[in-house]
Amino acid sequence: MTQERTGVATFKGNPLTLVGPQLQAGDQAPDFTVSKNLLEQATLKDYAGKIKLISVVPSLDTGVCDAQTRRFNEEAGALGDEVIVLTISADLPFAQARWCGAAGVDRVVTLSDHKDMSFGQAYGVLIKEFRLDMRSIFVVDKNDKITYVEYLPEMTEHPNYEKAVAAVKELL
Repeated sequence: MTQERTGVATFKGNPLTLVGPQLQAGDQAPDFTVSKNLLEQATLKDYAGKIKLISVVPSLDTGVCDAQTRRFNEEAGALGDEVIVLTISADLPFAQARWCGAAGVDRVVTLSDHKDMSFGQAYGVLIKEFRLDMRSIFVVDKNDKITYVEYLPEMTEHPNYEKAVAAVKELL
């Protein structure tokens, strides 16, 4: 039975149901399967040995998600080769590629959770009502241990960019 959490997140004040566990710093990062493109899949193991800043957005085609992804794209350049910034959304892979091209985003890796919602369920961010992933941030160390988590209580709010980047820098 899949765990559901209600009352922990909202969209414009309306309650949402999140599916999956509420992870915290110190937890082992769960594996997931997402799409790199229509034919290739990616899992947590594909980024082994890297510090991972995982930026989760509902859809790149919305204002806050756009700003969040652009911000982490800028930050990625200064974080170095030991760090990979992953942006995960339920957008289709070709929509992600189109958005990245139009936005000039080239330092983050966009991954699509559209097919199985594997990431959303494993990380507790699947929004039952919309079949999207809730805005959140996870920092995962080289040994796949979660060191920082931010679940946004309101879908339309920005994450704490400074704290997320500081959490990554602590691992360098």
